[in-house]
Amino acid sequence: MKAFAELLDRLVLTPSRNGKLRLLVDYFRATPDPDRGLALAAVTGDLDIPSVKPAMLRALVMERMDPVLFAYSYDYVGDLAETVSLVWPGPEDETEGISVRLSDAVAQLRSAGRADGPAILARLLDRMTISERFATIKLVTGGLRIGVSARLAKQALADFGGVDVVEIEELWHGLKPPYRELFDWLTGKAGKPELSAAAPFRPVMLSNPVQDGDLEKIAPPDYAAEWKWDGIRVQAVAERGVRRLYSRTGDDISGAFPDLLEAMDFEAALDGELLVGRLPEHTGTFSDLQQRLNRKTVPAKIVQQYPVFVRCYDILQEGKEDVRPLPFIERRKRLEAFVGTLDPSRFDLSPVVPFDDWAELDAMRHEPPHPIIEGVMLKRLDSSYVPGRPKGPWFKWKRDPHVVDAVLMYAQRGHGKRSSFYSDFTFGVWSGPDDAPELVPVGKAYFGFTDEELRQLDKYVRDNTIERFGPVRSVRAEPRHGLVLEIAFEGLARSKRHRSGVAMRFPRISRLRWDKPANEADRIETLQALLD
Repeated sequence: MKAFAELLDRLVLTPSRNGKLRLLVDYFRATPDPDRGLALAAVTGDLDIPSVKPAMLRALVMERMDPVLFAYSYDYVGDLAETVSLVWPGPEDETEGISVRLSDAVAQLRSAGRADGPAILARLLDRMTISERFATIKLVTGGLRIGVSARLAKQALADFGGVDVVEIEELWHGLKPPYRELFDWLTGKAGKPELSAAAPFRPVMLSNPVQDGDLEKIAPPDYAAEWKWDGIRVQAVAERGVRRLYSRTGDDISGAFPDLLEAMDFEAALDGELLVGRLPEHTGTFSDLQQRLNRKTVPAKIVQQYPVFVRCYDILQEGKEDVRPLPFIERRKRLEAFVGTLDPSRFDLSPVVPFDDWAELDAMRHEPPHPIIEGVMLKRLDSSYVPGRPKGPWFKWKRDPHVVDAVLMYAQRGHGKRSSFYSDFTFGVWSGPDDAPELVPVGKAYFGFTDEELRQLDKYVRDNTIERFGPVRSVRAEPRHGLVLEIAFEGLARSKRHRSGVAMRFPRISRLRWDKPANEADRIETLQALLD
């Protein structure tokens, strides 16, 4: 556990991607099985310990200290695992802690039930140092927050074994923690594991955003254009009776979409966009799609209210044939024929957008035929389907973001290395009569600013706090006093869950308007006009 705890600490404090990769590779090299495999499962989110939940953890620590003192401590620190690890009454001398192997701790916690799980966790924490307690709590609650994605962990495995990350991704869904056969292959002890799992994930091909000068280097006749829809990229795979729906990162999201899986009566792997709506006439918003996302199971009422379909972009496998090496124009012909055999209420074809030059396509990009379109895709006609983000074959040319001036209303502490700063900001626009306006919250943003701007924002929040609600502070926001934030966002949708009636898509702080009076921020009518 000591080595795993040190790994987490160093990952949190290492900002660079290459630095995190080196840390992971060094850990895999120095740590024996099964500990390294269990650490890998924890990092990728594939390690489940159901016997302990955050509420149980709070109850445990409140048995050992004053609840009010714990509440103050948690408010100041901002992270549950860090707070508990610091206040837990462990050994007075850190050197007296008895080191526990990661595999032993996981085995004890996995074998525990809901009744004895908290007691087993408490005995483990009693024997550990502060950093080990922190790592253990992160392990059982499942929220590592160390800046490492599953994709980055797979890249570290590839670097460790000297193989292509594509090989790791194609094998991944046929492997289980602690991944002994995977590490045996990567260390040369055994051959490559066989791809035995049916309906595996195939690493997706990604696009590059159009930058200044890119279009001058390519010719319009060499590319096909398609609309870029505002859903989520998915891969629908059916093989040997197994049906799975994957996200673009390879996460199996099948459980949230049983109605779509029922319609996948084919032998193929399709690439496309998951959208809500009823074909052919209706395509819903991303807010509608969110009613179905991030669910292990979905109620029948939600399935009926928010039906989903896949707008197909590409075909990767047809029957037993891997068609990814074929040029895009050939795959497109196959896709057109294949989609024609599918359930028309669940699958349709992404249409090709005819254009003669970039100026014509640019005009269509700014005024698309449907509000759920967020731009265009450009795909070179002779391009094979290559995993990753090669420069040149595919481009995305998104619509320019919308911009609105809003007023800072609330701020909340961040997590990890941001836990000492107020870094999550809720903002609002004006509503009501001009002589008595009030702010209504319209969104929340936690990125878009520099480290120096974060320090400025944190100081402003502390200097202008008027109320506190646990880790959240209410900031003074009046017509004559308030901080205006320029907010950029990709889209807008009507929402019954928000008092303002609107929900923003990908909001981010693009500028701090220290120069602008709060009463000159935008009104809710500005956003309503965008909806209309």
